[in-house]
Amino acid sequence: MIERLLHRTIEKFLLKFPVVGLIGSRQSGKTTLAKAIADARQGPVVYLDLERASDFSKLNEAELYLEQFEDRLVILDEVQRKPDLFPLLRALVDANRSKKGRFLILGSASPDLIRQASESLAGRIAYHELTPFLLPETESDSLRKLWFRGGYPLSYLASSSDESNTWREAFIRTYLEQDIPGLGFRIPAMQLRRFWEMVSHCHGQLWNANKLAGSMGVSAPAVRRYLDLLNDTFVLRQLTPYHANTKKRLVKSPKVYVRDSGLLHSLLRIEHEETLIGSPHAGASWEGWVVEQVLSLLPSSWPTYFYRTSAGAEIDLVLIPPGQAPVAIEIKLSLAPKLTRGFNTAFSDLGCEQGFVIYPGQEQYPVGKNRRAIPAQAIPELVQSITA
Repeated sequence: MIERLLHRTIEKFLLKFPVVGLIGSRQSGKTTLAKAIADARQGPVVYLDLERASDFSKLNEAELYLEQFEDRLVILDEVQRKPDLFPLLRALVDANRSKKGRFLILGSASPDLIRQASESLAGRIAYHELTPFLLPETESDSLRKLWFRGGYPLSYLASSSDESNTWREAFIRTYLEQDIPGLGFRIPAMQLRRFWEMVSHCHGQLWNANKLAGSMGVSAPAVRRYLDLLNDTFVLRQLTPYHANTKKRLVKSPKVYVRDSGLLHSLLRIEHEETLIGSPHAGASWEGWVVEQVLSLLPSSWPTYFYRTSAGAEIDLVLIPPGQAPVAIEIKLSLAPKLTRGFNTAFSDLGCEQGFVIYPGQEQYPVGKNRRAIPAQAIPELVQSITA
């Protein structure tokens, strides 16, 4: 394994901001990364895990405790467990605004879900998301393994597929039975699991709240609330449609993906790598995995969409570089990928100047004017080239 991608980024932001937020789903490696950052720093670092009762109790008188560490980096792990800390952190920061790198806070929920953070620390905090392992962080020949097991470190690094499956199932149970209630949501674990499993069967498809609500026997607003909750805790991704001024009839619903392919396969009961390709879900799984790899490597400021019209013009992934024409990406689970008429029509509709087909082969080659087939292994180099 190489150094986690955000290690140096977090260090740079600690030099610029008094508070840095490292967010991402549970078990994605935030604590390991934070401890590596602490070990690499000169001088003592204070680390508190707010899931431990002993550490949590230290903050019963939080102001008295934290103000004594003005000259140290304080790491607060699972900070969403104590959201009333955020106004205090703002006050401590404002008492000495010139001091940078005072707090590194780790959270398993998005800033929108931890509303106090966005309101109290605006202008004082930089957020960065740590995803599970991405292609640049794994061995060069491990693409199939990463796709099947997903990127959670303990799933990917497990000694066998059975051990990986066991870990992922335990993750799902803990997430539903402990993590969600720990955020203050009172949703029966079995009901939320059923929703998550139903979404996995619709992975990569347009969101249809009424269909899911009817299947579950709940209201459409309820399933929308479930979707937002799983999105805000980093296990689902919503990809919005591109609304270009093309005078075309465009779809308006987002596409929804289970972000980690390993969790997707567990929810779909796909337990062995050799059975994945033969599964009817293989194509959608591959699409979601590629989408996650690309979007996780892009700058967070880049707008990203999919494009689809009622007439069948479609692009799987549309990237909008600042001040440039859209970049079109098509995703194919085929060793001989071909662009469809729908892709070429959409390419023209949006005025794209570059198009790529990402596929599980080994070679790069042209598939049309300004369009190239790119092996999935080369996704990091592709993202680097279009962001340069």
